This record gives sequence, C-alpha cells and structure tokens, in this order.
Amino acid sequence: MIDRPNAKPWQHPALVLSIAAMSASRPTLCCLLMMAVLAARPALAEDNELSRLFAEGRPTTTLDIDNDSLLLTNDDGGYTSGLRLSQDFRLRERDGWRTVGWRIGQQLYTARNTRLTPAELGPLDRPYAGWLYAGMVYRREQADGSEVAWGLDIGCLGPCAQGRHTQEFLHRVLSQPQPQAWASQLSTEPGVVLHVGGRAPYLRLASGMDLRPGIAARAGNIFTDLSGDLMLRFGQLQPSASGATYGYLRASLRGVVHDATLQGGWIGSETRRTVSPERLTGEIEAGLQWQQARWSLRASIVTRSNEIRGLSDSDGRQSFVRISIGYTP
Repeated sequence: MIDRPNAKPWQHPALVLSIAAMSASRPTLCCLLMMAVLAARPALAEDNELSRLFAEGRPTTTLDIDNDSLLLTNDDGGYTSGLRLSQDFRLRERDGWRTVGWRIGQQLYTARNTRLTPAELGPLDRPYAGWLYAGMVYRREQADGSEVAWGLDIGCLGPCAQGRHTQEFLHRVLSQPQPQAWASQLSTEPGVVLHVGGRAPYLRLASGMDLRPGIAARAGNIFTDLSGDLMLRFGQLQPSASGATYGYLRASLRGVVHDATLQGGWIGSETRRTVSPERLTGEIEAGLQWQQARWSLRASIVTRSNEIRGLSDSDGRQSFVRISIGYTP
C-alpha cells in the first residue's frame, strides 16, 4: 500500500478505495461509510494529532468473520453471520501508543429454523434483522498495557441493511436451503451507537500465562448495554523471530437495556413482530491466536447464552465460529 504522508484521514487511499469498492455492490454501505467519514471530518480537520495518526501511523487491515455454518452442524439462526472490515493506524508515543481507525460491518439475525415461513414463526422466534454500519474508533494504550477506547457507529437496521441478499447469497454458495421469512424482518431504522471501553494491564499469573479484565458500554437507538469480561491467555505470549502463538479463554457478562435487533427500533414507522430481551446474558469464547511481523490469525468458537426472555436456555443458546485475519505492511 502506498501512503500519502500529508493526506487527511478522509483522503487516505485505503479508505477511498474501500468506499469505491463497496459502492458497486452495496450502495447503502457506501453511503453509511461516507456519512461516518464526513461526520468525523470537522473534528479531525481541527485535530492535527489525529491527522498525524492517519498519515504516520502503521496501518493494520483486519477482516473479522462470525458464522454459525462454519461449525458444520446445520444450525443456522439467532446471530447467524457477522462481517467486519477495519483499518487501524497505530503510532508509538512516549507513554504508549495511540490508534485511530475506521470500520464497516454487517450483522445478520434470523429465527433458529430458517425454513419456517412468516406465518409459521412462533411468538418466541427471533425476528429477522440486518444491521449495516460504518464508524470511527480512537484508542489510547499506556506503557503498562492498559487502554481506553471510544468511537461512533452510524448505520441502518432493516431492509436497508441488505441482510436478506447477503444470506441468500451465502446459502447459494454453501448449497444450503434458502431462508423463508425475511419478508417479516424488522422495519427500517437509522441507527447511531456510541461505544466506549477500557482494559486493565495484563496480570501475570505464571510464565506464559496472564489474565486481563475489560469493560465496555454502548449507547444508542440500536444497542444500549454494559458488558464486562475476563480473558485468560496461555502459551508463547512474547513475540519471537517466529512470532507468537497462544490459546485464550474469554468469559463475559452483558447487561442489556435495549437491543433493537430483538425489540425493534425507536423511530421505525412500521411495527413488526418483536420479542423481549433477557436483561443479563453471557458468552464464552475459546480460541487460538497466531501472529508474526505482518500477519495475524485468530480462530475461536463462541457460545452465547439465550437472549430472548421466556425462551429456555437450551433452545436459545447458540454457538458460532469467529475468525479474524490481520495484515500489517
């Protein structure tokens, strides 16, 4: 990738090319990304340090994939698919690191049995919904390993998120039956989500083992919640000539105030079938991380507890595969 040392964030070649590439097949996503960039433009233009991060920071491009079909169990429902492309620009400072970045993504939610038609869906079946978003992120990392981050996502819930087309395409590629109830998906809702979070320094437990707590909050008309987690890492934690490889376990709890993918939006003009969320949910993730100078790969299995009030945990619990591929030139 060729960097332009004096380029402004919104003039960066990678960002411009990403917008252009998406515009051909996802006009809505292109508009969202442009909105996020333009919304951030006045603040970024006035902050020379942020502009310097984009111009001088080392870029890392990451593709994140969540999908339950990768388990090869024929389960397909709940939070069924997530895709996110992001690029961070990280710059060394005297007291640590500073990072600024952008991201675009899409999440899909369906009933557990995608062969059911709208008329056959039960009162506790999860609503069909797609969430398409673009956003900016800023992060400060201290020398002791602690960090704080905040950002803003602008997006769209409902038919404008193109969830139906994405899942139908994926099912054709995977030779799976087509979902039958996207006609009942939640109505269109423009969305804004502010997110903040932080992590404490790594707590060394033994040679090749550490523990790190974190906390995060989201506020907006799509998601409003508070979560905390603990991550245990074990293995070759310190990078060497061959890189670093380690396993990890993560456990988290989330307190839910509002989840529009279950409850519907606040300002949507059309009422669709909705369900009530569980106010406290949990998640466990077990995975393996490998990284070296330029590439990184993370693969894990995530198990999430039931998210729908009134549904048994055995019926509402779900698992999916999470894969993350990163490249730093």
